[in-house]
Amino acid sequence: MFKKLSFFALVALAAVSCNNKESRMVCFVPVTVHVNDFLVTVDTFSDTKAAQAAADYTGVKAIVLAFYDGETEIYKSEQVKSLSTEQNPFGEFTCSLPLGTYTMVVLGYGKNMEDEITLISPTLATYDCPHPRETFAATKTVTISGTSANNLEATLSRIVSKLQVASSDPRPSSAAKIRYTFTAGGKSFNPTTGLATVNDGFSNTVGISAVPGTTSSSVCYLFLTSQEATMDVTIEVLDESENVINRKVVTSVPFKLNRCTRLTGSIYSAGTSASSFLLEPEWLETQEINF
Repeated sequence: MFKKLSFFALVALAAVSCNNKESRMVCFVPVTVHVNDFLVTVDTFSDTKAAQAAADYTGVKAIVLAFYDGETEIYKSEQVKSLSTEQNPFGEFTCSLPLGTYTMVVLGYGKNMEDEITLISPTLATYDCPHPRETFAATKTVTISGTSANNLEATLSRIVSKLQVASSDPRPSSAAKIRYTFTAGGKSFNPTTGLATVNDGFSNTVGISAVPGTTSSSVCYLFLTSQEATMDVTIEVLDESENVINRKVVTSVPFKLNRCTRLTGSIYSAGTSASSFLLEPEWLETQEINF
């Protein structure tokens, strides 16, 4: 079951004065999109069971709203949660659109300083950075008219798969980063389908927050070209200069859209094998794999 990120979008259309002889594409109408009851329930993606309001959900730090006429962008704007104010609350957009029918695209994601989504069209968006983040998307056909108010509802679905890697051995002081390399999936996706538009794989380097001498845990996100996929994952421990200290390859790792695959094993110790691992045969809330 997809995890849902629900919101209520209220579009208020003010009266507009247009000559009937004018093209509808030059008759602009004020539009307000209000993302209000922005609730997230994460019971199938993590151990958190309670629903959370958007303002409290750390996984969504930015919202992108866009309207397209076919592949042509008519309007696009991004809101960042940390920059929201009482006058400009998170989740409220105002714009003017020509009369007509459009594809509305809404993305919610865990924006960071270097991790941003580039929305190109209703069928293409990409992370132009090393780190894809938790991502939600929805597309909807809407008609903008000047005759009456339009109440629109949409639901954002989480469209990423999550990998969590927990070490069973302690972090040495020389270990500074971990590089994960996926042999499939990608960082570009189709907002309409929620699936990856490439299947070439990629590498993602993350820092290690655990202090030396303790076990560590890290997370990566990726987009899949289908609801389920199997791929190899290479885990490389790096020093401060990004020299490889240790390397493990875990083969045939299963992933599923909107699910977490958890790898647990020795990643810092040399000489241990990652050629086999244990796998639960059913898809659960979190896939547990020991290697």
